[in-house]
Amino acid sequence: MALLKVTFDQKKRVKLAQGLWLMNWVSVLAGIIIFSLGLFLKIELRKRSDMMDNSESHFVPNSLIGMGVLSCVFNSLAGKICYDSLDPAKYAKWKPWLKPYLAICVFFNIVLLLVALCCFLMRGSLESTLAYGLKNGMKYYRDTDTPGRCFMKKTIDMLQIEFKCCGNNGFRDWFEIQWISNRYLDFSSKEVKDRIKSNVDGRYLVDGVPFSCCNPSSPRPCIQYQLTNNSAHYSYDHQTEELNLWVRGCRAALLSYYSSLMNSMGVITLLVWLFEVSITIGLRYLHTALDSVPNPEEPECESEGWLLEKSVPETWKAFLESLKKLGKGNQVEAEGADAGQGAEAG
Repeated sequence: MALLKVTFDQKKRVKLAQGLWLMNWVSVLAGIIIFSLGLFLKIELRKRSDMMDNSESHFVPNSLIGMGVLSCVFNSLAGKICYDSLDPAKYAKWKPWLKPYLAICVFFNIVLLLVALCCFLMRGSLESTLAYGLKNGMKYYRDTDTPGRCFMKKTIDMLQIEFKCCGNNGFRDWFEIQWISNRYLDFSSKEVKDRIKSNVDGRYLVDGVPFSCCNPSSPRPCIQYQLTNNSAHYSYDHQTEELNLWVRGCRAALLSYYSSLMNSMGVITLLVWLFEVSITIGLRYLHTALDSVPNPEEPECESEGWLLEKSVPETWKAFLESLKKLGKGNQVEAEGADAGQGAEAG
C-alpha cells in the first residue's frame, strides 16, 4: 500500500509544478547564501590561521562552500524539470532520470543535515586547536627578526586589541615565556643577568605583558610591568585591585566569536535543509502523479501521487534485498574472473 497517497487532477498537477519551480529558484538563492557563509567563515579562519594548530577547522567552511555549489546546481536542474513537466513531450525525456535524480536529492539532504550538525559540534576541536596554536604563537612573539615569524608580534597585538583579550587563558600566561627579544636587552645590566641566571632555561622572564593587553577604558594609566610588585606602584595591590588589563584570555574570546558564527550558520543551514526536504517531497509527488496518469493523451484525467510506493517496512526490506542481490552479483563476477584466470594458467 502506498504511503501518504494524494489524488491530483490536472489543475493540481499544474499548481504543484509551478510552485516547485518557484521554490527551486528560491533554493538556488539559499545555496548562494550557504556558499557565501562558508566563504566568509573560511576567510575569518584564514585571518588567524597562524593562531591555529591544524587545518581541521576548515572542514566546516569547505563543506558549506561545496554544499552551496551543489544546491545551486541541483535546484537549477529541478527547476528545469518542473518547468518541462507541464509539457508531456518535454517531460518524456526527463522521465527515465527522475528516480536516480530523486535518490541523489535524498543523499544530498542527508549530507546537508550532517554539515549543519557539524556547525554545532565543531566547538571541541576548535578549542583544542586554538589552545595549542595560541601557545605556540606567543612563543614566537619576540622573533621580530626571524624570517617567517617577524609578523607574529603584530598579529598577536592586533588580536588582543580587536578581541579585548590577553594571553592564551589570561594575562599571567605572559609571565611564563620570554616575550621580549634579546635584541632589546642590555646584557651588561645586573638585573638582566640576574633574571637570566635565575631561570633554568636561561630565559628573560618578567611579570609584565605587552602593551596590547592594556584596557583603554581604565581610569588609571596602564600598568604592564611589575604587575605582582606592590611597592613598584603607588597605592597598588595586585591581589585586591582590579587590574587595568584585559582579563579574558584570547582562546575564550576567539572560541566565543567562532562558536557564535558557526551556531548562526548551523541554524541557517538547518532552515535550508528543511526547505530542500520539502522540495524533494514535492518532486516525488509530482513524479508519481505524472507517472500514474492513465492516459497521457488525456491530461485532464485524475492520477494518484505518493511518497513511497509501499509502506516503510516493506520499502526498507526491498532496499536490503536489492543490496544483497548486488553483493551476490559482484561475488559471482569475482568468482568467474578467478576461474577464468585459473583456466588460462592451466
